[in-house]
Amino acid sequence: MNNSRTRLFGAVVLISLGALAVSGCGADNNSASAGGAVNGQGKTLDVLVGANTNKAEQFKAWQTHIAEAFKKQTGADLKFETFANANDELSKIQTSVVAGQGPDVYAVGTTFTPTAYSTDAFVKFDSKMWDKVGGRDRFVPATLGISGPDAQNEVGVPFTSRPYVLAYNTELFKQAGLDKPASTWDGLLDQAKKLTTGSTYGFATGYADNYTPWKFAWTMANQSGNPLVDGKTARVDDPAVLKAYQTYFGWLTKDKVVNPAAVGWNDTQAAADFAAGKSAMMLMTTASSKVTFDASAVKGKYAYAVMPTVPPGQASAPSGGQPVSSIISGDNLVVARYSENQDLAAAYIKLLTSEDEQINYNKLFGDLPTNATAAKKVQDADPSLSPIIDSASKAKTTPFTGAWGDIQLALTNVVVQARPDLGNGSVSEATLKASLAKAQKDAQASLDRASASK
Repeated sequence: MNNSRTRLFGAVVLISLGALAVSGCGADNNSASAGGAVNGQGKTLDVLVGANTNKAEQFKAWQTHIAEAFKKQTGADLKFETFANANDELSKIQTSVVAGQGPDVYAVGTTFTPTAYSTDAFVKFDSKMWDKVGGRDRFVPATLGISGPDAQNEVGVPFTSRPYVLAYNTELFKQAGLDKPASTWDGLLDQAKKLTTGSTYGFATGYADNYTPWKFAWTMANQSGNPLVDGKTARVDDPAVLKAYQTYFGWLTKDKVVNPAAVGWNDTQAAADFAAGKSAMMLMTTASSKVTFDASAVKGKYAYAVMPTVPPGQASAPSGGQPVSSIISGDNLVVARYSENQDLAAAYIKLLTSEDEQINYNKLFGDLPTNATAAKKVQDADPSLSPIIDSASKAKTTPFTGAWGDIQLALTNVVVQARPDLGNGSVSEATLKASLAKAQKDAQASLDRASASK
């Protein structure tokens, strides 16, 4: 979905909310007491999830397993719909809100939870609703950080946790006389230069990935003291953001520490490069990569580390900067207000966030559990996850505004627009400034619309 269509949908959503508030509150025809059994005989629950193309067969088997378990518990069937990328995800949310119909339950990325919340089209979880999904206290507290603007206005139930870290090849580090990754971006770049030899590169990252590139700019900008959104003001066209993109692009064009082919890579391809031992570090990865790495040539030869928390050009954290290592990342489950199967939706969420199912999902896909008991068992069983847990403690929520989905896409578009120049070896400062000015204009317009809708 291009930017003009995004803006159009935003306007339509705002116009349609009044009608939705009247007609969209779904009748609960699967009524059950808190924590009690739900009778879903003859019903079908429609669920939207992100497509897992990297582990397609495992994902298909998991869907079958969950559908069977859900049928056994409730008597109801499951219908899965999927989205392919962030544009697709945002489009599905917006079109369903406008129509007042669509999936009953959405698995949305944490950064899209503010967008979902802003539509007023999803169920706010009061104590009764939390009880129906097993209780708010069953979750790791940090994973609730972007469930809503505050604890009294939450729409998102944490399903998976994916704090970002880097993976590094311990064997290549040892050969280069290095102990562990540096804690500053400048220091990490120096290491990457030392580790780039012959056909081996220091960094693996995917410049064509649908989800990750903007996170580098967000992280570095926050570390420099710029949260990108300051109240009702966008701060995208800012020297800290310019520096972040120049650093990110420079790894490929100026520093030569990334394989030139990475201009066309997504994260799956970058992970495959690291797994083959062709790069020394995989940047901005998560615990889900463990499944891939443990089945590859780097098994037993890699470790995770917290990503640098000191911004480019600095030797220590600057005044006003935040030492963040990751966004609060993962997936939340939200329930549509228009759904006529809200108790079934709660039963589905309760199943997915149960201890056994969370551990099973972790084994299949590597994502950390949000269920506190399951999370502790997974962490205790695998000390290698310690840096990922540490990164979660240093994570920061993206701005909780309905405009964030558009802003995130604007940040992504800066990279999309730069890719032809990246492929040719350089991105000029003038070109990058023009892209940031456009992103600033789009971000501010989205913030203005979000403010006007309140």
